[in-house]
Amino acid sequence: MRLTAKEKIAYGLGAVGKDMVYMLSASYVLYYFQDILGVSAIAMGLILMAARVFDAFNDPIMGIIVAKTKTRWGKFRPWLMIGTVTNAVILIVMFSAPPSLDGGGLIAYAAVTYILWGITYTMMDIPYWSMIPAFTESGKEREGLTTLARSAAGVGSALVTILTVMSVAALGNAFSARESDLLTKNLSSSDGLNYTAFVLEVDADQNPTGNVTEFTGDDAHVSTTITGAQRVFGDWNDVIYVNSSNADVTLNVNGKEIEASNVEFVKGDYEGEGDDQVFVDTDPVVSFYVDSDTYAELSAESSVNAQIRMESNLEVERVGFKYFSIVIGILFVVFITITCLFIKEKSSVDIKTASVGQMFKALIQNDQAMTIVITIVLVNSATYITSNLLIYFFKYDLAGSNWQGNYTLFNTFAGGIQILAMMILFPVLRRFFSTLKIFYISVGSAIGGYIILLTMALAGLKSVFPFFVPGFFIMAAVGILNVVVTIFLANTVDYGHLKNNRRDESVIFSMQTFVVKLASGISALVASVCLAVFNIKENSDVVMTFSTLIAKIDDIRNGVVETISSDSVIGLRLVMTLAPIVVLIAAVLIFKSRYILTDKKLSEILAELKARRA
Repeated sequence: MRLTAKEKIAYGLGAVGKDMVYMLSASYVLYYFQDILGVSAIAMGLILMAARVFDAFNDPIMGIIVAKTKTRWGKFRPWLMIGTVTNAVILIVMFSAPPSLDGGGLIAYAAVTYILWGITYTMMDIPYWSMIPAFTESGKEREGLTTLARSAAGVGSALVTILTVMSVAALGNAFSARESDLLTKNLSSSDGLNYTAFVLEVDADQNPTGNVTEFTGDDAHVSTTITGAQRVFGDWNDVIYVNSSNADVTLNVNGKEIEASNVEFVKGDYEGEGDDQVFVDTDPVVSFYVDSDTYAELSAESSVNAQIRMESNLEVERVGFKYFSIVIGILFVVFITITCLFIKEKSSVDIKTASVGQMFKALIQNDQAMTIVITIVLVNSATYITSNLLIYFFKYDLAGSNWQGNYTLFNTFAGGIQILAMMILFPVLRRFFSTLKIFYISVGSAIGGYIILLTMALAGLKSVFPFFVPGFFIMAAVGILNVVVTIFLANTVDYGHLKNNRRDESVIFSMQTFVVKLASGISALVASVCLAVFNIKENSDVVMTFSTLIAKIDDIRNGVVETISSDSVIGLRLVMTLAPIVVLIAAVLIFKSRYILTDKKLSEILAELKARRA
């Protein structure tokens, strides 16, 4: 009996859930531990590399365990549910690192939770894909269900890529105030404080334009209320620095409330060095970032009356990731539960899993398979390097307080292009070109896109929209290459059959998981080295003081806007563009020199295999 629509939907939902979890871990665990919590980038790179390789070798072991399982519910669904529940729990624990941990304790926490996450994900992923023959009857039906599941997995990945940064910000804003060391303080000019207020103009991407209006002395009448702000140095007798990334901020100008996109409040400074350093009480400085129309209105005023209400601490992203992982974990369990409830095993199926030894034996005896595996590792490593560094590019290079929105917008566009390239562009190109030519066209498109990206980045463009151009060429190439290399891998099966008189189909295709995880580990290590060498991270060790805020505003006046040093920015741009170009060129050179399976050669191989059978 053929699968019902309900069964297909149930199985597809499972793919959506599991790839939502995978994408959250694969794309954001480095950013979470390195940028937010301050773990050494090199340490994180080594952890991710080691865990991914260990996980790849762990896959065959899990396949054997599932194959030997016999229960009243079948051999697949028990492990599917066990793996899902434990993986969801580990995911939440991984993104809920205690803020009290630091140094070696935090590194150990990252290593243990990430390795456990990989083990439990394998526990679920192997039975999910292996169970298809147990409830499908025909090759065509199985092929169709596999295609549906792969497409659903792409939807799950795209959803997390698009929604994460905005959801983390929203959840962090909503919940962080409940987890901080809260205090309340009211300050006003009636206390005898001589406020200085700066109004700074920002463009549509929330980047300062350089226009600054200053209100000082009697011209500035600022009333400030800070509620729920985290203690920066213990009490109000030390430096106070808060900003409005997690605050409701309003400006009151002659009775009219005007919203600011960002606000910074500083009271106090330090003078001297080392043991001679002393705290110096200063009058507060408040800076407001407003759009062009508001700036024009405020700059014409002679006084400003501001009310600031801080609702939470400065750990929005840390708390946001915790609650977002809870949401994703719950959805994961719900979707897989639906899969298990509506999918019934209709037959007993023996799983044929390849051991690590079998995989390497097949590679050694099949030079074409080896060539494609190396090509896949290099191509995936190139794109993964960029994807690992992309969030840093938007946060620290394009910058602006709206970087989350721009990052989400770009990912939405890029994900859509990748899917359309796989579904539409590849079939169109296939009408006119061989798969070999399409491969070279795609790699050329990706390299061209990276060159355009590098040119735009070095030119200092700050608007997200021009970056859609290189994004199109790169992501279209990625989508097409995903299809092409799979075809090439399938071609190596027939070649191996002719050369070794043995079809290693299941063994060769089981290597796809291994090479993708290996590429993911390599790219994570490269990205981590980049972050460490160029010191690209949130500077949480330096608290903004009176003098540093004044210096920052002076830089903005002079057209210098840096969230990290200029050397760090240049390093980030070069690694995320030149490194993929170098890796892609290496992939092309290796592929061109070793791959021989042209359409003509494949026809000859198939003809000879047919003659043998006759």
